[in-house]
Amino acid sequence: MARIFLVEDNESIREAVAGYLRLEEHEVIEFGGVADVLEVMRHKEPDLAILDVMLPDGSGFALAKKIRAVSKVPLVFLTAREAESDRITGFELGADDYVVKPFSPKELVLRVQALLRRSGTAAAPQGVDGCWERAQSRLCLDAAGHRAVLNQTELDLTAAEWKILEHLALNAGIVVSRERLLGESLGYAYEGSERTIDTHMKNLRAKLGDPGWVETVRGFGYRFAGTRAAAGG
Repeated sequence: MARIFLVEDNESIREAVAGYLRLEEHEVIEFGGVADVLEVMRHKEPDLAILDVMLPDGSGFALAKKIRAVSKVPLVFLTAREAESDRITGFELGADDYVVKPFSPKELVLRVQALLRRSGTAAAPQGVDGCWERAQSRLCLDAAGHRAVLNQTELDLTAAEWKILEHLALNAGIVVSRERLLGESLGYAYEGSERTIDTHMKNLRAKLGDPGWVETVRGFGYRFAGTRAAAGG
């Protein structure tokens, strides 16, 4: 069971989503707007937050920015705004998923379950521990701590970006399809999912600094181009 914050001003949507989540035995704390969310968060840390973008007393994007300043809790945006620029804004703010209205509450629950699985405390595969080199750069990954350190600077990755990088590094030199990243790394597939992977990849490459760490193989997917560093090297 997870504690989920649900911030949605439309009562019928909020009730439907909360009902499906409670059927999965999650604890749901409901909010009709921005007010009180941060105050409640000080006393009850959520495992995941679902945020409507357009709220009567503020912006879900602005609320997400404030949440991100104090927590790395997974975030899901609900919105009627489907423009690519809005999706990119959401992901740049640290969102892990972006759901456009109208949507199926059941599908949303499946996405939430996938996010909770990949942000859980289960140990990551041991093979991801270690360092990789490319040109004059060195990238080190720590599975237990979910930490990525590039040239001695820790990267601020979202849960989705970490899982994508982890999966690609474990398969260094091998082309990984978008479908495989969704199924094996992010844990779900849905209409428009390729665009979501591409947006996560754009943000990940920006944080890596050099887009050459992850190569695009047109028509097939992505390939991690780092070379495993020798132990102790």
